[in-house]
Amino acid sequence: MPSSFRQRLSLALRVLRGGDAPRPARRAVPPITPEDVAEAKGFFPLEKFFIFGHARSGTTMLARLIRLHPEVHCNYQAHFFTRPPLLEALVADEEVGAWLARGSNRWNRGGDLSPVVLRAAADYILERDARREGKRIVGDKSPSSLLDGEAVRLMHKVYPDGYLIYIVRDGRDVVISHRFQTFIEFPERLSREDREIREAFIHQPLPFLEGQRSIFTEAAIRRAAQGWARNVNETDRLGKELYGERYLSLRYEDLLQHPAQEMSRVWDFLGAAPAPAETFQALTAEMTQNPDAEWQQQKAKELAQPLQKGRRGELFTERDRRVFRQFADETLLAWGYEATP
Repeated sequence: MPSSFRQRLSLALRVLRGGDAPRPARRAVPPITPEDVAEAKGFFPLEKFFIFGHARSGTTMLARLIRLHPEVHCNYQAHFFTRPPLLEALVADEEVGAWLARGSNRWNRGGDLSPVVLRAAADYILERDARREGKRIVGDKSPSSLLDGEAVRLMHKVYPDGYLIYIVRDGRDVVISHRFQTFIEFPERLSREDREIREAFIHQPLPFLEGQRSIFTEAAIRRAAQGWARNVNETDRLGKELYGERYLSLRYEDLLQHPAQEMSRVWDFLGAAPAPAETFQALTAEMTQNPDAEWQQQKAKELAQPLQKGRRGELFTERDRRVFRQFADETLLAWGYEATP
């Protein structure tokens, strides 16, 4: 029996027994070199930026506003660096890596083509949209809650010359908003206890809105507080460390209160020309829109209608406050938010 046939037969038997084929081995992908960055910019010259932020921190609103500028385009959630399988999955297989670095492959100039392939793929995806819109600066917004600081490292391996924008929102509002997003859009992901809380809120929301009953299990509020603080601390630290002047952070609340001032700061950071008056007029109009809230009303009116966003005090029980103080108050204070009462 030929060895190739035996290998295929063995693989088929493993799939029948276990239900899945074995995953190919993955490898560490090297970062792109400065020389390859310079060459890539010759083919794909548009400036690139990436918007990160914990889920429910205003990344979508920032993307909607940033692309109002006549020179700037932004689209949503390519998740190049923020959600598995990641851009690196294109070349992470050991066999693919061997092919791209093979000595007889005269196209690789004696090195590993993997980072060049990743950069070319992402550049093309970004620039084909931006060129259609007639823009010279292009970026993607992808919430970074799943990988935290690792997302910054992964971005830097492919785009050391890119711009990173990080938006932060009060963690208490973030975890409440994220909890209701899960209740409304992803109820199938909930545990039995979480589903019971969801049903109780639908039928009798007042005790929750007055802080008498929690929308969180104790494990859920602990995970939420830790996750928010970790995301903020790791992303900000690595953003400053790896990107320096190419890193910008802003607060969601400042963007709501001073949209023209904050967006002028963002556009200036990206090297865009001063925005014309009509851009600020469009900015004012865009700020009145809330497509996410409209979607939630359509998706689950019974949950969305009684919820008044921003009432964090009323939606936290004393236990929730205690847990948040324990895990996230230091981060709140560092970003200019009041400590949990």
